[in-house]
Amino acid sequence: MVIFRLTDVPVDIDRDPARLRAIEELRDPAYPAARPGLFQQIMQWLGQRISELLAELDGVPGGPLGVLLVLGLLIVLIVVVRLRIGRVGRAARAAGEVFTGRRRSADEYRRAAGEAAARGQLADAVRERFRALVRGLEERTVLEDRSGRTADEAAAEAGVVLPGLAEDLAAAARLFDDVHYGGRPGTEAGYRMLTGLDERVQRAKPVLVDA
Repeated sequence: MVIFRLTDVPVDIDRDPARLRAIEELRDPAYPAARPGLFQQIMQWLGQRISELLAELDGVPGGPLGVLLVLGLLIVLIVVVRLRIGRVGRAARAAGEVFTGRRRSADEYRRAAGEAAARGQLADAVRERFRALVRGLEERTVLEDRSGRTADEAAAEAGVVLPGLAEDLAAAARLFDDVHYGGRPGTEAGYRMLTGLDERVQRAKPVLVDA
């Protein structure tokens, strides 16, 4: 048996050194690691609320079975909301992206746009022609070749080095978003506008931008 004497316990630590020692001790990685994660905290909180609910509803009609039915409905509601929020979040992240799926060359997008316009599928023609415009800028290294870029981002970035076309590029990005993500129908006028802008962008020389 180990016996500790009072003289073994250090009691002559001043306030400031003691505070510093406490801070150093709390910096030990073991302390954050020992804290429950966010999910665990939420589950603990839910467990406490459910326990309180069971205690309060002990005398409700139906007894424990009624309580279980209420809890079951709550769980179903939570799952539905969770799934709905997940879909909305994914859609929000993807909204506005210019390219989806496999990327093609600018000429391939232009050809697809022309074929769609010939068939009267103007929404597809608008989509493909705007993609041709952006892809052409990437192929010329006017824009960095990267995925996930939105139409507004492409127009804003291109407008910096093609200032004379900045307003038209912004209008083209809005048209793309309206048709591709907003569900608006494509029009012959919109397709002609994109075609003309794409041709002007191909001829335009980018200006140097100070770093």
